Amino acid sequence: MNFKKTLYISFLYLTFLSSCKKNSNDLTENDTTKIIDTFPHIEPDSRKLKVPTAKFVEEKKVVIDGFYKKYWQKNKVSGSFLVAKNGKIIFEKYAGYANYEKKDSLTQDTPIHLASVSKVLTAAATMELVHSGKIKLDQKVNTILKTFPYEEITVRTLLNHRSGLTNYAYYFDDREKWNHSKLLTNQDILDLFIKYDAGLDFKTDKKFAYCNTNYAMLALIIEKITGMHYAAAMKKIIFEPLGMKHTFVIDFEKDITKVSQSYKGNYKKYELNHLDQVYGDKNIYSTARDLLKFDLATSSPDYLTPDLVEEIYKGYSYERRGTRNYGLGIRMLEWEDGEKLFYHNGWWHGNTSSFVKLKKEDVVIIALANKYTTMTYKSFHLATIFGDYPLKVEKGDLGD
Repeated sequence: MNFKKTLYISFLYLTFLSSCKKNSNDLTENDTTKIIDTFPHIEPDSRKLKVPTAKFVEEKKVVIDGFYKKYWQKNKVSGSFLVAKNGKIIFEKYAGYANYEKKDSLTQDTPIHLASVSKVLTAAATMELVHSGKIKLDQKVNTILKTFPYEEITVRTLLNHRSGLTNYAYYFDDREKWNHSKLLTNQDILDLFIKYDAGLDFKTDKKFAYCNTNYAMLALIIEKITGMHYAAAMKKIIFEPLGMKHTFVIDFEKDITKVSQSYKGNYKKYELNHLDQVYGDKNIYSTARDLLKFDLATSSPDYLTPDLVEEIYKGYSYERRGTRNYGLGIRMLEWEDGEKLFYHNGWWHGNTSSFVKLKKEDVVIIALANKYTTMTYKSFHLATIFGDYPLKVEKGDLGD
């Protein structure tokens, strides 16, 4: 073998070795790792959805307006409120301030922190990876995240909150485990759970316990599988294909002053803390109109496969009798007659959110607020004007 050929082979070998050394700290938004591009970019007319009649819109609008005035206007809610049927917006209002100190008004293009409604989007990205064959629902997490110390936990038990993982927010209240002057990261959570041999709160898949740690771990799985930072992966898998131009994952250290601020009820700004940099469970900013695009896509018959969609919208926790349950990234109310209402709420600092999806009626109700209020959570009462949902709605709850 001549010298030039030997040198060329050595160069190829060294190049291969350097490419294998890539880790999560090297990932950037410019990473070109090949991932799926199959999320359906669905517009209302592409599904030939029936446009609601003017009479239908006007009748519903009167009731929704009464609801809005009773709960939002009366309580001076700062946020976004939208109701749509078959992709057509039949009611929307925007009020308050994105930045109260600067008196920047909140508009339809103002992204607001989704808090735990972020989980709906993280779950959707995870399901896209399942759909593309990159991972399996019942795949053990330790076959993806090699240092993950919990043998029985699967992707599915993270998605449906049956893993038994302890909540990182409570675990790192202990200042001996984490210095609260530093921002905690997703990788820190995993590394410190290993270091301190953090036990499970209960045996995996024995019961439901809503836990933010599950979705922080799903974000790490998304990063591992795609070879991209979570923010870049979410943009590639969901935000860009759906034209969600005002939706992004925030980097608090870089961008907190550039986004809508988070306020207490008196417009006093919430202080940030050591948990603010963790993503997957929270930290997605979006608008009501962008979430409408997401709802249209996930309501399409082209979304995933019928079998996978069924997995998302079925309950997994029946240890206790009741109407409340949880699917894969979505809460639900389900009644004995088979009626189901799907939704997810969120709260982080002064941001509260509600995403209500009425699958049968093709209706979505979206409420986002950046000044603390519980009025967002009353939004699902409006389901009763679109379908026969046995919710307890008192006279006057809808503003009538």
